[in-house]
Amino acid sequence: MLKPKRPLTLAQSVADHLREKILKREIMGGEPLRQEAIANSLDTSIIPVREALRQLEAEGLVELHTHRGAVATKLSLEQALEWIHLRRLIETDLIGKAMDNMTVEHIAKAERILGEFDQDLDVGRNIHRWSDYNWKFHSALYDAANRPETMKVLAMLHNKCDRYIRLQLLGGDHVDRAEKEHAELIQLCRNGEKRAAKALMYRHIVGVEEDLVEQLGI
Repeated sequence: MLKPKRPLTLAQSVADHLREKILKREIMGGEPLRQEAIANSLDTSIIPVREALRQLEAEGLVELHTHRGAVATKLSLEQALEWIHLRRLIETDLIGKAMDNMTVEHIAKAERILGEFDQDLDVGRNIHRWSDYNWKFHSALYDAANRPETMKVLAMLHNKCDRYIRLQLLGGDHVDRAEKEHAELIQLCRNGEKRAAKALMYRHIVGVEEDLVEQLGI
């Protein structure tokens, strides 16, 4: 049964308007976002604009500076795809290595993290923590691989991809798909189906690449 959608607040409407302009390059990376000018153009007050900018900062689309005010984030599709490609190579291998040593405790930990992650995804809250949850979930599954140096490299890549993961999850049906694939990955790990888990991991990360090309490849 589909949950009824809540009506958008004024701040959410302003955020949607600005998000679309940033993603369509109508507002370029590095361009200042003047609160008063935005409020006047949308016939609203400063307060919802300020809230919208904070929301977009959590999504990685806006940077808020003490003296410079708000500016649109410079997004690089090419750079993001390179980082995510490296993730795909490492994580497809790592999940297989981890499954050789994975215990019910590893799976239970990943499942607990995924439960918290899904709750926030379902109601669209704590957007600033979405990529953090994503890393905690994946790293919980990879922990059994006992590859500390690989995990350091992977943590760096996840950190670099942070705002792009949040951006990717905000589009289309990407949240539903991510939840489904994460749950399926846990089940494959529980069943010891290594080949299927590696194939799903590959598709999962390729899906992130394709989503970003769709959203940023204008």
